[in-house]
Amino acid sequence: VQLEESGGGLVQAGESLKLSCTFWGRTLSASDIGWFRQAPGKEREFVASIGWTITHYADAVKGRFTITRDSARNIVYLQMNNLKFEDTAVYHCNTDPPQAQYWGQGTQVTVST
Repeated sequence: VQLEESGGGLVQAGESLKLSCTFWGRTLSASDIGWFRQAPGKEREFVASIGWTITHYADAVKGRFTITRDSARNIVYLQMNNLKFEDTAVYHCNTDPPQAQYWGQGTQVTVST
């Protein structure tokens, strides 16, 4: 395992969650890391990514989600505020752009109305 997601759960609309992506290895330490999500019946989509300092966000999450990176501990966080029902999905971390060998189980985020 080179990347591991955690922090998902069941919350009500308007609440917050913080996801963690822990990764290992020099290659990943030097890579941009992104969060991606896949809702039931939908294609996997980009959520946010971070390099050393530059961040990118999908329009759907701008202003609500914040991605940060602890380079000393090799962890990338995704702080998700004001969650909406449509944020329900399995969230995965990977390099950005993603590479096939790094897809893992992901962490389930379920937002109830």
